[in-house]
Amino acid sequence: MGTIPVYRWRLAPDGLATRRQLRALGLRPGGQEVAAQIERPRRRRGPLVAYLYRIDAAKPVRAMTPARWAALAKANAARRTCPRCRLDVGYCVPTSHGMCGRCLAAEEQRAA
Repeated sequence: MGTIPVYRWRLAPDGLATRRQLRALGLRPGGQEVAAQIERPRRRRGPLVAYLYRIDAAKPVRAMTPARWAALAKANAARRTCPRCRLDVGYCVPTSHGMCGRCLAAEEQRAA
């Protein structure tokens, strides 16, 4: 892949889109190479960079199969299950604590 064109923020030509913009259109890059990039300048750090893909070469998003829905439901259930008390707490257990709010409160109470 040689050099790619670089555009300033909001000055990219029509026909190019970021991954998020493609997704909003119901498309995906579909294995194509990056067509260009956008740079948004920042004051104290390096510029923000977003890669652009050609809309005409994008493919439609793949449909979710029943097996994928089942796998997603199982993964979300695992995120909601506290590893300590093994209960589904109804929200994603924070990885910073590694336990639900009830277990954390009990742990803090024991420590005090």
